[in-house]
Amino acid sequence: MTASESAPQADHSQRRRPRGTVRDGLVAAGLELARAGGPDAVVLREATRMVGVVPNAAYRHFADRDELFAAVSTAAMRELALRMAVGVARVRGKYGDPGAARRRLGAIGTAYLTFASEEPGLFATAFALPQQHPYTTSEGTAEQELTPLGHLRAALDELVDAGVLQRRRREGIEYPIWSLVHGLAVLTGEGPLRDLPDATHRYIEKRIRTFIEQALA
Repeated sequence: MTASESAPQADHSQRRRPRGTVRDGLVAAGLELARAGGPDAVVLREATRMVGVVPNAAYRHFADRDELFAAVSTAAMRELALRMAVGVARVRGKYGDPGAARRRLGAIGTAYLTFASEEPGLFATAFALPQQHPYTTSEGTAEQELTPLGHLRAALDELVDAGVLQRRRREGIEYPIWSLVHGLAVLTGEGPLRDLPDATHRYIEKRIRTFIEQALA
């Protein structure tokens, strides 16, 4: 075989993408589609176009659109969890300090509401598949800590250690708190309160915070 005959095969090999690169690229493309248009915008064919591969290439990594969407939903949820982790990290004060513990809980809520406001498409995508969120995961596991619920549980546990929240009242209290904050995010994001003035939004958020603080006292 001559050098000229072997050249096309070498070029083809160089153009072949690593398997993980294509999969990660499809998930990243799905995130961008979700960011712009929400869950319904995540389309397998459009994701492959954005990555620059033929549509059939996607089926080497995902069985169908639902499988791709599950990966995108998980990635969106992780972005939200990361925002919450960053908010907590910015709060000064040692673990167990009552004031710092309260501020960390507040930072979690602020990050949650800010993400919902700034990234409505990703927020909706993150919660589009209930099975993506291990609500019943045992406390203290690494899997739990990747979720928004895990961050909330950790903040509430610190409030117990700080003496702010009575231990006997700790069990299950994350669910009414989460429901309040998530409900506010939905109502003021894509819900019936979305057109209220910013000042009114801030007032409602303040009332929710006060309600939660009084419930924990």
